[in-house]
Amino acid sequence: MVLIDGDGMIFNEALIRLGIEGGKQAATQLRNTILENCPDATDQLEIMAKVCANITGLSKAMCRDGSLNSPDELRDFTLGFTQGKASFDFVDVGHGKERADSKIKECMRWHLRNHNCKQILLGISHDAGYAPFLDEVVTPEDRSRITILEGPPAVRELQSTGLQILNFTNIFRAEKLIDRTFVSAPTPPNTWAGVTSILPAAPIPSPIASPAARNGAPAPKASPIQPPPVAKPAWTPSPRGLDPPITVNAAVLDKIKRRTTSNKLCNNHYLRGPCAKGDECCFEHKYKPTEEDLKAIAYLTRLNPCLNGQDCELEFCIYGHHCPSVSLGAGGKEPFCTAFGCRFAKEDHPPGTIIKHPRKERDYERY
Repeated sequence: MVLIDGDGMIFNEALIRLGIEGGKQAATQLRNTILENCPDATDQLEIMAKVCANITGLSKAMCRDGSLNSPDELRDFTLGFTQGKASFDFVDVGHGKERADSKIKECMRWHLRNHNCKQILLGISHDAGYAPFLDEVVTPEDRSRITILEGPPAVRELQSTGLQILNFTNIFRAEKLIDRTFVSAPTPPNTWAGVTSILPAAPIPSPIASPAARNGAPAPKASPIQPPPVAKPAWTPSPRGLDPPITVNAAVLDKIKRRTTSNKLCNNHYLRGPCAKGDECCFEHKYKPTEEDLKAIAYLTRLNPCLNGQDCELEFCIYGHHCPSVSLGAGGKEPFCTAFGCRFAKEDHPPGTIIKHPRKERDYERY
């Protein structure tokens, strides 16, 4: 029985990019590689495999890493893997903490009690959280029946279990995924993690001529003031990750913020499409926003936390999934939240963040 935690034990991107055909090839390669390590029992073995992963979250993470061009490539791959062998399954466990882990653990418990199961191969080399579970359920008699498959280098805690480890980097990638969307993007001024950047408004020429201009000499050109960049805290939430950056013009943002209750723009209408409430909606629908207006509306909407937080599955959700108002303090060490009455929970901020203006009903502290 082969049990693979697909959220961290990830198939090589060259196979995934092939879609359905790549999934079938991966199933065949996995089976053949296992048989190569059991040459004396090739005709006696029936190999079963189950991969568990949050396919939506994984596909987005691989796109941010640059491994995939489209989430559809991974979905097609998982379909091909399931079709490749009758006893192979790629299971989508959806969003939720440790959903893949719990399925892997329960399957392992069952197969440990199954005396017809001669070997259990675990694709878990990336996750130290499995070590306490193995110490709990594996008896001295079971140790020879369990092998850890290695894609990413096996963590120290799993090495310490003393179980056999087989390297399968011919099928699985050895490197963990990283978010490259923020590695290449320039760090905007006075903001955290490149989530938003507010550009200074274009300078307005003074109606009073300078002495040089009155004498016929050309006036010196004003140099734009560039605020010093602020480093971002080394923190990436999961499983959804950081929201894509929004660059907003400060003057446009101020214009949108000044709209009163009677003519406040409807976020759903302008960011998602026609508002379902129609004429019954109390917000403005008839305004014709510019592209800069839409960016400002999106920025302001992000200040409202998404009810599902990092478990949100909507690809184009208009709400925030982490606080966008975090900056680094003097010396670039202590992150702090500048939002007044911040609506985001403390887990939506980087660890160690100081909430300068907490919401009254929440007892925020430095954590």
